[in-house]
Amino acid sequence: MPIPTRVQDRSSEEHAPLPVLGDDVHVPLRDGGSVPYAALDVAASAPALRQVWDDVAAFAPYYGSVHRGAGHLSQLSSETYERSRATVAAFLGCRPDDALVLTRSTTDSMNLLAAVLPSGTRVFVFESEHHAALLCWRDRPTTVLPAPRSPAEAVASLERALAEAAEGPRLVCVTGASNVTGEVWPVERLAAVARRHGARTVVDAAQLAPHRRVDVAGWGVDWVALSGHKLYAPFGAGVLAGRADWLEEAEPYLAGGGASSAVERTADGRLDVAWRSGAARHEAGSPNVLGAVALASACTALTEAGRERLAAREERLLDRLRTGLEAVPGVSVLSLFGPEADRVAVVSFTVRGLPAAHVAAELAGRYGIGVRDGFFCAHPLVRTLLEEEGPAGCGDGGGAVRASFGAGTPAEHVERLVRAVGELAR
Repeated sequence: MPIPTRVQDRSSEEHAPLPVLGDDVHVPLRDGGSVPYAALDVAASAPALRQVWDDVAAFAPYYGSVHRGAGHLSQLSSETYERSRATVAAFLGCRPDDALVLTRSTTDSMNLLAAVLPSGTRVFVFESEHHAALLCWRDRPTTVLPAPRSPAEAVASLERALAEAAEGPRLVCVTGASNVTGEVWPVERLAAVARRHGARTVVDAAQLAPHRRVDVAGWGVDWVALSGHKLYAPFGAGVLAGRADWLEEAEPYLAGGGASSAVERTADGRLDVAWRSGAARHEAGSPNVLGAVALASACTALTEAGRERLAAREERLLDRLRTGLEAVPGVSVLSLFGPEADRVAVVSFTVRGLPAAHVAAELAGRYGIGVRDGFFCAHPLVRTLLEEEGPAGCGDGGGAVRASFGAGTPAEHVERLVRAVGELAR
């Protein structure tokens, strides 16, 4: 067993961030000085937890081929890979008969699901989704719903659309938390509506999973998709977890070794292939065992740290960030559901008279703060929110500024951002 089991007492670290790689990195400033880097683009790629790095390093000497070799390291790697799969499934609250396919990312997971949909499946998706959950259905019959202005409106809109739709297989795609506003969506209520109308549900949990519990069985959803690089495990692994039947009935997402159990050349020169069942059917090629180890390690570390404790800490920092930004004249915080909506640690904003790209560049060059600017792979939603601001928005068509943080973010980074935006606005 190359990776140790950890039991940690964090009672004395109630307000401390989790240790992450890069928390001691200094970056140059435009004036020639340097400061500790404030990584506030966690919604795009979260830093690796130090525990994840340590676990990957502990396993690396034992790395071998997965499901291929008879040697000791191959057997150990195969065992570790499958144990990692089980750890992630437990973290997500999967049902005993659910499949968990290890992919490259949320985008890969969504495209996998799109590839296995039964013929004629109609997809229902809100225009406010991330492109990973919006664009993969383009070759399928799709109903795109307008961005709702409240959780209740989202539920009512889906109810109407499903009631008016023709019979046949149907899939509802919804985000767990917006990557633009951080607002949490009513996943359980939307899944209940879908079930009443005989539809299945897939949840893009990429932004939700790093901050809140995911519960496939408890929510009554059919699938969830997420990315390791947003869950403090940036080693190229993603997940599609949920019902196995559509995955089992479809042709493999990728054709190749591992997905096939037998290949024969027929008398007429064709290739006759017998495909594997289970997750292996859609995991052709050499599995990313290091990515699987990292992802399982992150799930274990977050669980041991206490999801409720981490969420409470992030909520305090989020309240400080939103309060601080809203107090700056000329700053507008983007919101779909309103100021009282439940949200995770993602805030997008504009500064009157300053293009978003300029604000982001100044934050980096003058203050050592890393944020994101633009449309955040959610163009329809950002355009809708900016159009509502009118002249108060950034005004140049360049999108907004997004600050996002997580379990490894020190309070000083949030305070620095609030101070910096105030100075730039003045």
